[in-house]
Amino acid sequence: MNLHWLFRMSQWVRNPPSAGRVKLVFAVVAVCAVIVGLEAMGWWPEWATTDSHRLRPSIRP
Repeated sequence: MNLHWLFRMSQWVRNPPSAGRVKLVFAVVAVCAVIVGLEAMGWWPEWATTDSHRLRPSIRP
């Protein structure tokens, strides 16, 4: 384990984040989990999906 992370954990023990910050982080994680779940079940709308199979334009001299 990196010594930097050990110092960071000790700072969190001394000064824990506020309850509001913890709730915010859990809310963001929950929203991301819902989006991933909707996409896995096929319920995610097509207009909200990026086109990952787009062909790159070939550069020819």
